[in-house]
Amino acid sequence: MLLCAGLPLFFMELALGQYVSLGPALLFPKLAPIFSGLGWGMVVIPLLTALSFNVIIAWAFFYIFASFGSVLPWSRCDNDFNSINCFTDREAEFCRNSSLVYYNRTCLSVGDYCSLADLKELNGTHCHDPANGSSWVQPVETVLTRISASEDYFKNRMLGVTGRSWDDMGGLRWELVGCLALAWVIVGACLARGIKSSGKVVYFTALFPYVILAILFVRGITLDGAVKGIEFYFLKPDFSRLLEVEVWSDAAIQIFYSLGVSFGCLVTLSSYNKFNNNCMRDAIIIAFSNCSTSVFSGFVIFSILGFLATELGVEVKDVASSGSGLAFIVYPAAVSLLPLPQLWSVLFFVMLINIGLASQLTMVETVTTALFDLVPALRTRKPIVVAGVCLVIFLMGLSMCLEGGILMFELFFWYSAGISVIILGLVQIVGIVWVYGIRRFLSNIKEMGVYIPAPLKAYWLITWVFITPVILVLICFFYIYFFVPAYWGEYVFPDRIQALGWLLSASSMGLIPLGALVAICKTRKSFRELFQTSPDLCPAHVRSQRSQQKDPVVSFVYDNEAFQESRAKVYPDLPSSE
Repeated sequence: MLLCAGLPLFFMELALGQYVSLGPALLFPKLAPIFSGLGWGMVVIPLLTALSFNVIIAWAFFYIFASFGSVLPWSRCDNDFNSINCFTDREAEFCRNSSLVYYNRTCLSVGDYCSLADLKELNGTHCHDPANGSSWVQPVETVLTRISASEDYFKNRMLGVTGRSWDDMGGLRWELVGCLALAWVIVGACLARGIKSSGKVVYFTALFPYVILAILFVRGITLDGAVKGIEFYFLKPDFSRLLEVEVWSDAAIQIFYSLGVSFGCLVTLSSYNKFNNNCMRDAIIIAFSNCSTSVFSGFVIFSILGFLATELGVEVKDVASSGSGLAFIVYPAAVSLLPLPQLWSVLFFVMLINIGLASQLTMVETVTTALFDLVPALRTRKPIVVAGVCLVIFLMGLSMCLEGGILMFELFFWYSAGISVIILGLVQIVGIVWVYGIRRFLSNIKEMGVYIPAPLKAYWLITWVFITPVILVLICFFYIYFFVPAYWGEYVFPDRIQALGWLLSASSMGLIPLGALVAICKTRKSFRELFQTSPDLCPAHVRSQRSQQKDPVVSFVYDNEAFQESRAKVYPDLPSSE
């Protein structure tokens, strides 16, 4: 998916934004009036994503504050908030030495433990059900559900989600509200001074995580059971899964989400580039570095999952439910096993905040840039505008700080940037290739001084013209045909909530037909004119010259200079006049 869809669109957006120096809200109406809604769709997606993304940063702050205790609270099961199923190997060791089984903060005999599941003791390590015959035997470790202390902390202490549903979302978790407010204050402070200051911040936020990941990788592969996790992750793939449409659609959405394709962020940030920046080199390096980092972090997380699977006596796939909270279950378990765990915990969650800020700054910058493009007078009041945007999104995100807020978080995570980014990417590539013209686009890239070798040129052409559009169409079709409703753990959201999720998706991709309809009704242009590119879709310095030529005096100067230049070419022997 990186080679067939992610990288081609990544380079296309970088080149497009760099060439015209405009944000998506102004760029696509100039590409063709029929695409007026595409740019605003690309603004809505980062708006919705930023709403939920800062909640992850708030979670990280929550864990940082909890790390300053004498013991990390997610490393043991003797806290007031722990459930009866909480289990850690260190606390169970004392029971094992006495041939007992650890359960609900105490040691039980094997017989008592088996009876909790309506079973009988077979021997010191197994239970059985006499009603089903002696052939039905189960190891003691698998009789009752066990969850790690880190998962118990995440669900019961921080979220307080146990027993919650869409019919009972509970009250606000005020500690999370405070952490969310702190996260938005930091985002606003970073962006208030403009794009250059946020760019300098990202130099640190992008590089620091590699240091922490390397440390956790070394610790992870030395844990008991790490090989089991790495085998599950990388060495024993199940190729039959490639026949499942969900795997391909998940891969595409992950690539789009990870690279920021169709979010409008790439167009926005590349619009600040120098005109002759080698954006093709940037696209290739960033895309492969990004995905290589994902693969590397997978080794870290699955080595720890293998350890937790060994500790809990279950398979790797059963250690923890997948989802956006997985990092807050696996990584905290890892740092609790390091020397000076409080220090490493703080460093890890500072790293997680850095990763979040790197994305969050970009998404909020896309939203504010769209506002500045819409109302240029606001540029002189950037700090106020940034503060206003952050405040509004903070208030919108308070629903995710409820005790059942993780359900709202997952709904946004599932629908706000799922099929929407695929459809926006498809419309974008159709607009560039078939309306603007692929030859004209390649000419623009050449005009910026970007040299494309013949093999790469063939790759860009075949992906832009054929492979990427076809793949995106297929993914859209199969995504809808084999639709999987949103869920969290074992809880599948009700139909009315699924409908709300589709409205979230429609809030971005629905702007495409809405923008086209507005262009048709407002401009009264012919069908052909709706697909014509504006002369203003050109480099910023050309637009500047054109705007200056509207002044009669400036126009005379430009016309006179042009006349003198052409005159010198035709009559090189004549002296030039002042």
